[in-house]
Amino acid sequence: MHTRFVDGIMLRPLCNGDTATVAALFARLGDESRRRRFGGPKPRLSAAELAALARVDATHHVVVAFAEGDPAPAGLGRLVRDGAVAEVAFAVADEHQGRGIGRILHDDLAGLARAAGVRELRALVCGHNPPAVALMRAPAARWSGGELELVEVL
Repeated sequence: MHTRFVDGIMLRPLCNGDTATVAALFARLGDESRRRRFGGPKPRLSAAELAALARVDATHHVVVAFAEGDPAPAGLGRLVRDGAVAEVAFAVADEHQGRGIGRILHDDLAGLARAAGVRELRALVCGHNPPAVALMRAPAARWSGGELELVEVL
């Protein structure tokens, strides 16, 4: 993966262990964004959670989005591959929501997943998170313990 630009948004891979970038984006999420992303109140990330979210290796891929003129991360997309299936998750800073950054991150990770032989993207999202539900091109969703499980066939 390399740095690229899509519609004025710079995308770059996260370096393994870059907890500072993950923490910087987390700090830009308001309470409601954190609740939607993590499925409940999330005032802070523990050191272990930060390390897990900053893990990048052969099966864990993280893309960071930067909006033009803003040096802080505007969004982050995470993909974890397990054979032909991958789990995805996205977060976009409150001030950049509604600008298409989530879609850009989704499409970038979907392309990466297809190139790696992944046939399905899965996401567990808070049931009251229409923007996240809209990101996935999932023909159907099912409830799983208060969350929606979305499956997108690539």
